Amino acid sequence: MIAGTDTRKGGNAPHRTGNSRLLGSLELNLRAMRARAYVRVVGVNRELSWLFFDIFLPLFGVAAYVYVYRSLDAPPAYAGFVILGGAMTAYWLNVLWAMASQFYWDKETGNLEVFYLSPMSPMAVLFGMSVGGLIQTSLRAFTTMILGSWLFGVHFQVESPGALAAAFLLTMAALYGLGMALASFYLMYGREAWHISNLLQEPVYLVAGLQFPIKALGMTVALTVSFLPLTVGMDAVRQLLYPGAGFGYLPVAVEIGILVLLSGIFLTLAQVGLRWMERAAKREGRLTLRWQ
Repeated sequence: MIAGTDTRKGGNAPHRTGNSRLLGSLELNLRAMRARAYVRVVGVNRELSWLFFDIFLPLFGVAAYVYVYRSLDAPPAYAGFVILGGAMTAYWLNVLWAMASQFYWDKETGNLEVFYLSPMSPMAVLFGMSVGGLIQTSLRAFTTMILGSWLFGVHFQVESPGALAAAFLLTMAALYGLGMALASFYLMYGREAWHISNLLQEPVYLVAGLQFPIKALGMTVALTVSFLPLTVGMDAVRQLLYPGAGFGYLPVAVEIGILVLLSGIFLTLAQVGLRWMERAAKREGRLTLRWQ
């Protein structure tokens, strides 16, 4: 009996140790996520002048399109259409310049070495950047929407709050998943990949339909650019805010399904990209070398 008891204890000991290690690793990665998000949420907002530039200046661009639609006697829904597009622009800029480019900047400043010397997962760093960037950008985007709606007398019709919340959150998951996937690509190709941010910034405004219904480009083009989360997400959100206005080119249920699929694809690509980057860095030895 004693021997049997000792055997059972011995067999359970590795199991308890494995659970302890798993919980310790999870706690470490959660702390890393929180630390990386803290910089985005608290650290950036210490520069109060940035709040003015991020909140009030975008209203000038939004106002230009609102007055264009009003001069053409467009339905009032188009003013809300443009205000929403102006707010969503902030998320795309955050993904390009604060997600996709961040690892490259960390490499230049020496922070990347610290990330990889620590026992945490690089995915925890990316998730922390995503959560912090989402919170930081949402404060500015929602403030822009509130001010724009107040200035131009825009009213939204929310008939399905649950579907609207699901469409928005899935859009953000796919969009920031794309930024996480691009982070490894930017890091490996350095300044050459940095130019891609400039290349993608303005064209995406067009193919995402930020200032007009995407179906105006034709069904073929609209379906072709459906791999962009911003295109599909914007169309779904606008249909839910203005039901019956005829903005959509696909049913909302189909667009939500596309967003779920894109979220899984981009998050998987982010994980694969990190592993590929680490293997390439070991072979070429230029992961933390400046100006490469």
